[in-house]
Amino acid sequence: MTVAPVVAALLAVLPGKVLTAPEELAARCGDRSGQSVPGLPLAAVLATSVEDVQAVCRVATEHATPLVTRGAGTGLSGGALAGTGEVVLDLSGMNRILEINAANRLAVVEPGVINGDLDAVLADHGLWWAPDPASRAICSVGGNIAMNAGGLLCAKYGVTREAVLGLKAVLADGRLISTGRRTVKGVTGYDLTSLMVGSEGTLGVIVEATLKLLPAVTGPTPTLGAAFASVAAAASAVTGVSAAGLVPAAMEMLDRPSLDAIAAHQGTDPAPGAQAYLLVQCDGAAGAAELAAVAAVIEEHGGVCTVAASREEGEALFALRRNLFPSLEALGGVLLVEDVAVPKDRMAEAFTGIREIEARHGVSIPTAAHAGDGNFHPTFVVPDADAIPERVWEAAGELFAMGLRLGGTLTGEHGIGVLKRRWLKDELGEEQYELQRGIKALFDPLGILNPGKMFQP
Repeated sequence: MTVAPVVAALLAVLPGKVLTAPEELAARCGDRSGQSVPGLPLAAVLATSVEDVQAVCRVATEHATPLVTRGAGTGLSGGALAGTGEVVLDLSGMNRILEINAANRLAVVEPGVINGDLDAVLADHGLWWAPDPASRAICSVGGNIAMNAGGLLCAKYGVTREAVLGLKAVLADGRLISTGRRTVKGVTGYDLTSLMVGSEGTLGVIVEATLKLLPAVTGPTPTLGAAFASVAAAASAVTGVSAAGLVPAAMEMLDRPSLDAIAAHQGTDPAPGAQAYLLVQCDGAAGAAELAAVAAVIEEHGGVCTVAASREEGEALFALRRNLFPSLEALGGVLLVEDVAVPKDRMAEAFTGIREIEARHGVSIPTAAHAGDGNFHPTFVVPDADAIPERVWEAAGELFAMGLRLGGTLTGEHGIGVLKRRWLKDELGEEQYELQRGIKALFDPLGILNPGKMFQP
């Protein structure tokens, strides 16, 4: 069998690290978005060092071959899909924690480190890395950075961009650059670290990250669940909590279709008969007093509160939220998980709009929300990712248009990938869209880094 020249070159410079068997390639060309691209990649390279990554980039540039970087493959927007004529650069083997510096509250890590594993190690030092995606037990730090991941704790502790001090990245031609700093402050030149965070592998390959750490949160995490007769009432309560100057560690909302899916899968409906369920967790020394203040606001807006009796009971409540997507998958099919974000005072309008879109297109859209920051997860369950009904795409398009109309954004934390690229220009506008394409061309003149992601081909 004839070996493609780019594969022959990779085999020559990285013996023992290049995979070409179809089953090995098939295991490394998808993610959790439900999306796919045609065919299998030419090869997958298992990088274990910066030098490996540089070698792959040089070969890819020499042969003008598209290069798709992947970590744990947990993305929800199709940002790590690879197909015909492409090479996969697998960074999961670059999984070392290189440094933990308690005095300066920073850690230096490779991109393949798993988020949850990092925090388990940091806990022994009384430290914590704040990004908290629902997939933290299986997602990688490099993927978190590439997609600017969020999670349940963003309203209080911020998204990934706010927790990254500096990066090392390999450019398309193999050059290694260092961005950012190890200091708390630093304003030298353009902020290329922030530019790289959320760039979805289209500007360079992240090979090392210097992370900003926080003191570990210790002590009780008082938690409550609140049932509401309507989503509008729950959304009003969220606005009321914010207006009162209260900032819980996490505030999550589940609508009735989401509760139905959880009940069907786990046999537990935390709020029978309710149309919305709000989960709130506080932390820190004033956590109990803060939760009591939150409960008072919720009750003023018609919510019926149940306070968890123990930390374990509180964690069990939030496990319901974290298990929403597995519960939806158990219904049968593939999930298309969206993540539109709107200003918090427009949340009720957004939920109303979702129900109207459901009715117009005859689809069910179970929706959870990071209510503390207005980030929605309207979710479609489709039988086959390769044959998504047109009415689903039409409904999704209306969802995105609604989010923008309410002053929001297409994506709060999942990224654009291939899933939302057709709508990117709607949010950015023509001028900014072309400017961003120009930035991509400056970093990657041949357009070989993760092509087809973010921007339309």
